[in-house]
Amino acid sequence: MTDIIIHGGSVITMERDDGTGIINNGAVAIKGDKIVAVGETADIMRDYKAERYIDATGKVVMPGFIDAHMHSDMALMKGLAQDSNNWMQSCVWPYTEVITTDEVKNGSMVFLMEALRAGTTTFCDYHEYVYDIVENYKALGVRACLAQAIQALAPNASDIPIGELYPLENKYEDVGYQKNLKLINEYHMYKDGLITGMLGPMAPDRVTKEMMLEVNETSKKYNIGMHMHLSCGTREINQMEKRYGRRSIPLLDDMGLINERMIGVHLSVATDEELEHFAKKGGAMVLCSGSEAIIDGNVPPAFEFSKSSSRLALGSDQTAGGNTSNMFNEMKFTAILNKCKFGDPTVFPAWKVLRMATIDGARAMGLGDMVGSLKPGKKADMIIVDFQKPTLTPLLFDPIRNIVPNLVYAANGSEVETSIINGEIVMENREFTRVNEKELIDAANASARALAARTKDKMVKIKNDLYMMMQADRI
Repeated sequence: MTDIIIHGGSVITMERDDGTGIINNGAVAIKGDKIVAVGETADIMRDYKAERYIDATGKVVMPGFIDAHMHSDMALMKGLAQDSNNWMQSCVWPYTEVITTDEVKNGSMVFLMEALRAGTTTFCDYHEYVYDIVENYKALGVRACLAQAIQALAPNASDIPIGELYPLENKYEDVGYQKNLKLINEYHMYKDGLITGMLGPMAPDRVTKEMMLEVNETSKKYNIGMHMHLSCGTREINQMEKRYGRRSIPLLDDMGLINERMIGVHLSVATDEELEHFAKKGGAMVLCSGSEAIIDGNVPPAFEFSKSSSRLALGSDQTAGGNTSNMFNEMKFTAILNKCKFGDPTVFPAWKVLRMATIDGARAMGLGDMVGSLKPGKKADMIIVDFQKPTLTPLLFDPIRNIVPNLVYAANGSEVETSIINGEIVMENREFTRVNEKELIDAANASARALAARTKDKMVKIKNDLYMMMQADRI
């Protein structure tokens, strides 16, 4: 006897190596936290019985999305850093310097709820408060792969003149490193992998060489990933060249950090040679198309990377950048921006970006044996998408099947009806089963207003200074 059988829907297994794999009238059987069978509805209904049956006629059953890079602790900064030429130092750091842990927790919760409602089932969160918000993941019942940020910058970093070399202090990065170890020791493989841990050096320009070497040895010891912003932009490269006289990837490679445990986020300004070398050494890349386009106006070299490696994942980044944690948004942005970049509509077809958000993303994060596809023995993480909505109509199977293109180019996340994680229904009929959404949104709004009040004077001064700089440029 199984716990749940989902039947009668189109099942996207993501088990086809050169595409997706679809069973037109398929079914999935779940027992405990595992998938026990995937196949034709007639076969599954004949061979298995269940405590509960879910009719998915007119719907699509598929793996939940892997958001491979997110900063949920920055959720209260949504809409506060776009359309700026200095989004981080002038628009984000003044808030992060004074935000409280409770405010972080409240903001994070709504960021995670937004993602869960839009089909994300695995959350790869990474920043300075990750250890403090583990309870958010436990409360929602979602899968999390977490890294506590490690950085040597002082708390008042926003006061550093733009372009000046950052002062790095061991005492700050040591605190982050010890907190990261605590996160790993307490939560790695919690509930047989519902929560796993990574190491989180913030970026090569924001940690010391000694710390990077320490992180590499620890990742080898625990056999876990190193999640790092890498070759993100000219700001990072300028810092690296001023401090070491080297670019990021060549320096890290000489130190032995470019290996199969390295997860490089963005890689926006990596040269073609650096990118190919990084891929061939086994590194994984995380692409955050929406955030990169909005805050830096660029299209990271993901297509170039994909020529050398399939360890390519998608992430939503942070609300101060992409302004959303919706993976449908990331898939569509990725396909469209790269088609425009290369002037080629065949670049990053729908099936490819769907793989990046599911099985390829899971493999990039070291979770491919656990999630990312629907296969007996894997964890029961999946979503049911309603194709009877206007956005996804019509549903066609012959002579051309339009399911995957419409998921990537037409869906917006509101069509996700049910989310199952670790065999538990955590959202049904678009209602969360574990938390009170309104109470959590009210708490986040109250926290945002309090944070805005404390930063008002500083943000007004920054806005005035930037305005004067802009006026000077026009003279």
